[in-house]
Amino acid sequence: MTERKDHDAHHRRRHPSQRHRLLPVPLIAMAEQVEVILPCLNEAAALPAVVRSVAETVGSPVLVVDNGSTDGSPEIAEELGARVVRESARGYGAAVHTGLLHARAEIVCVLDADGSVDPGGLSPLIEQLRAGTGDLVVGRRVPTERAAMPWHARAGNAVLASMLRRRGIPVRDLAPVRVGWRDELLRLDVRDRSFGYPLELLLRAGRSDWRIREMPVRYQPRTAGTESKVTGSVLGTVRAVRDMIGVLR
Repeated sequence: MTERKDHDAHHRRRHPSQRHRLLPVPLIAMAEQVEVILPCLNEAAALPAVVRSVAETVGSPVLVVDNGSTDGSPEIAEELGARVVRESARGYGAAVHTGLLHARAEIVCVLDADGSVDPGGLSPLIEQLRAGTGDLVVGRRVPTERAAMPWHARAGNAVLASMLRRRGIPVRDLAPVRVGWRDELLRLDVRDRSFGYPLELLLRAGRSDWRIREMPVRYQPRTAGTESKVTGSVLGTVRAVRDMIGVLR
């Protein structure tokens, strides 16, 4: 409880660093209410392009949650003007949760830091959330080429999405792209701290009668020099699917 109060008070205060130094003037009004969270583990090769693209297209501050990088990712992010927090407990869910706790904006966007999704694709999702057409807006990946998503990742994703639809969750993808209201996301109290986080989030949102809106986002091969933390191999996909099915039980 104390941790939550401290972060809520921190959320209400204004900080000069809240405005990204690369921020285009026409987007400043949007940036006051939006923050992009980038869970990060050894993404040094991709961060420069991703952080700059967020500033140029979304115009919002960037919060990089470093999950134990050994390639200088946090230092690179800081040099680019991003705010950096560190989460020592390994796991995608742990990094995202820490990002939500430290976020200062009303609207948060969660995006992988590997360059696989163009941050420019976030703007339509943000617009839909603001328009009130959904309580949670998630991305549905549309691969730009087959290499962007290997066959085993497609298969595992299809199985999990089908299981969600049978539970009334109207999605066809478990994409690591989502836009929502920070405080409401924290109230869902998602517990998974590993790869099951996106699935548990959707389940809890559905059980809370949230309107979940899915929109297409371009999905391209990740930046050279980075590697998938989940579906880069058949074994990795099998492990991720196993973890996520465990959340469904």
